[in-house]
Amino acid sequence: MSWKPEVDEIKARRAAAKSMGGPEAVELQHERGRLTVRERIAALVDSNSLEEQAPIAGETEIDENGDVIAFHPANYLLGLAELGGRPIVVGGEDFTQRGGSPSPAGLRRSVYAETLAIDLRLPLVRFLEGGGGSVAGTKGPKGGSAPKAMGDAVFATSRFLSIAQVMQLVPVASAAVGAVAGFPAARLAASHFSVMTKDTAQVLIGGPALVERALGEKLTKQELGGAKVHSRSGVVDNVATDEHDAIDQMKRFLSYLPTSILQLPPVEDNCQDDPGRSEDFLLEVIPRERRKVYNMRKILKAVFDQESVFEMTRGYGRGLITCLARLGGKPVGVIANDPHFYAGSMDAEGALKVKRFVDLCDTFHLPVVTLVDEPGFMIGSASERSGTIRFGVEAISRVVMSKIPWCTVLVRKAYGVAAAAHFAPKAHVLSWPSAESGALPIEGGVAVAFRREIAEAPDPDAKRAELEEALSKGRSPFPRAESFGVHDLIDPRETRSRLCRWVNRVWPLLSEQVPTRAPF
Repeated sequence: MSWKPEVDEIKARRAAAKSMGGPEAVELQHERGRLTVRERIAALVDSNSLEEQAPIAGETEIDENGDVIAFHPANYLLGLAELGGRPIVVGGEDFTQRGGSPSPAGLRRSVYAETLAIDLRLPLVRFLEGGGGSVAGTKGPKGGSAPKAMGDAVFATSRFLSIAQVMQLVPVASAAVGAVAGFPAARLAASHFSVMTKDTAQVLIGGPALVERALGEKLTKQELGGAKVHSRSGVVDNVATDEHDAIDQMKRFLSYLPTSILQLPPVEDNCQDDPGRSEDFLLEVIPRERRKVYNMRKILKAVFDQESVFEMTRGYGRGLITCLARLGGKPVGVIANDPHFYAGSMDAEGALKVKRFVDLCDTFHLPVVTLVDEPGFMIGSASERSGTIRFGVEAISRVVMSKIPWCTVLVRKAYGVAAAAHFAPKAHVLSWPSAESGALPIEGGVAVAFRREIAEAPDPDAKRAELEEALSKGRSPFPRAESFGVHDLIDPRETRSRLCRWVNRVWPLLSEQVPTRAPF
């Protein structure tokens, strides 16, 4: 006797799984302006590289004769694939079934995504669209409930354990591509890179109905957890114009990172950007008038490989800039100050942003370059209430404990305790002629040191300006270099060439940081 009937049934179920929630549900998904999970994964991974895991996981409906009359696939798609020729694990909710709320098999597949990434030491990419559990439960085709453990705190703890472990081992990138609540929202936050679509995604701890019932706030999903909210909350790193943009951003993020902590970051061997490229505008980009601002992002584009600067978390902690970039094809992490916001000073959000970014770079062996224009911690009552000093000290502690090579370029100001967040203990330090440093900026220092003299002057404002002018003229870039306070005082136009030489020099040292085995 042949096993052909069973083989035919396997083929039938695989075909049924690809139909997801059926043609009408797929059409409705498209009408909402959203792709299906299969379309998302197809747009992300290399052509014909997807190997679906447990392709016939799901539930069947059986008639009284024991014959299968319907098959409902698991509403979480999971697979192994390649991205840019490198292997990854990829998964996501199928919103065409149950609105993304997990079915029993879908839940088990989603949990297995982290396990698979840990076991194979592969990057994990998630597409998130749907909610967590429900007080009504998730019922199977014939009324059977999902595992009781779905609402069990012990089960939730075990799920978080695997999520925490995967973050320590491999890069994790997640995209919110629809309404995301409950555990999917937690997964989004537990990522090295998170992105949400501008118009079609919302990230919610609790939805509008729950919020209105509990707090009396009547808000739409977009008002409660849309891109306008979370681009500034720090919950997501970036906002994408649409799903294709979100996919492109995840591709780009992963291109800078190794497959796991057991490897070095990938180097682009075909870099066409001359390491000696020099941009003349750098000689005059920093205004001599100390109160004037300038475009730090323009400096970054001039210094790093062309088209290589990939900024993350721009709308959060806006006094600080964090990016991934390349120098001569080698990936690096970049921290810089943006003088357009709080003069570039570090507030509580900026400190948290820097700490998280240094964690990323240290975990995946990315050397760090920081371009410093740090006037110090943000001052004022709002800064005190937000706990800036506590979070700032935590950021500094993370920097000084980092193991990665570090290069600091003093562009303008480096004042106060906050300046320490830009100097790892063994940092290679270069200085532009425009750099200045000390315990306090001139303006603040004059106000403190000459308070009585200014108050007693016939024209206090004029006296203050006179003192500030006199002290600023006394500042010179040369004593710092003469005393070996920096490793070199350089022409700003040679910054790129010096950084490229530095990264080539330290790159062989990175192999010493790569562990020989995974921590678990």
